[in-house]
Amino acid sequence: MGIVKIKDKSGIPKYKQIVTSIEEAIVNGALKKGDKLPSLNSIKNQHSLSRDTVLTAFNELKTRGIVHSVVGKGYYVTSEDIEVNQKIFLLFDEFNSFKEDLYNSFKTGLGDNVQVDIFFHHFNYDVFNKLINDNVGDYSYYVIMPANLKDTKQVIERLPNDKVYILDQTNKELLDYPSVYQNFKKDIYQGLQNGFELVKKYEKIVLLYPETRQPKGILEGFSLFCSHNNIENEVIETLTDQKLSPGELYIILDDKNLIRIIKRIKEKQFIISKDIGIISYNDTLLKEIVEDGITTISTDFNLMGKRLAQMILTNEFAQVENPNNLIIRKSL
Repeated sequence: MGIVKIKDKSGIPKYKQIVTSIEEAIVNGALKKGDKLPSLNSIKNQHSLSRDTVLTAFNELKTRGIVHSVVGKGYYVTSEDIEVNQKIFLLFDEFNSFKEDLYNSFKTGLGDNVQVDIFFHHFNYDVFNKLINDNVGDYSYYVIMPANLKDTKQVIERLPNDKVYILDQTNKELLDYPSVYQNFKKDIYQGLQNGFELVKKYEKIVLLYPETRQPKGILEGFSLFCSHNNIENEVIETLTDQKLSPGELYIILDDKNLIRIIKRIKEKQFIISKDIGIISYNDTLLKEIVEDGITTISTDFNLMGKRLAQMILTNEFAQVENPNNLIIRKSL
């Protein structure tokens, strides 16, 4: 008798019976990782089924990560973990400590029996394009962090429209998709405004803004704040050759440059907060401790991950602006 067993009057849809038969074959050892499944046509002919019925069963197993297809060869067992109910494609721009918080919160929020595969495009459009193109149809849901890459809609459109969620940064082209996002323009403006009594003691604010990696909204919100409050300001792309002067407040958007500027302040024998102020972006445990505390403007990444998981589990369509706060510490 073959691996697939079908009962005509069981009341269970026939595609589900195919899925159950293959799961049972994996459990009892008849099928192991790497084994080839019976062909779609052989199951179809043996049980007088439509091709679509068999394909629906195979696709369910595929999106759960239990089988994968090889063009021209057939379907093979990928995983023997049949408890996986959903398989999620998670595409980040890059990995860092606060993205780790986001990932852990998201994974915890999904609960057991959900597999999350994480990928990184590193702000490279070609990598972004290839990762999505290579995984079309292989997952239950796709969570995409497009960052500031241009023309991402035409790539994302290859995915099933009702299976895509946008994370962290969004734009007008992606409003057809549910999302949990940061309002960067509003967040930095409001953060600086909330700390205005401390900010105004500095003669000049310097924003370190590498355009290729940072959201445009940060620059817009910063410029708006300085304009509204008539504050002298400067936008730079790198700390290289930047001369530090007492009375300056630096807004640093990434952790590597945060360490660099702290080192240079120490080398100049300046005192943080007294001579030069620092505001960092995205809070971490380390920033609570370094130099007795670094002031941050930060979203709640744990909440972001939890909210996204909730949307996926309930199949909710929403566009949720994640909250953001100024956390004042000694560096300001």
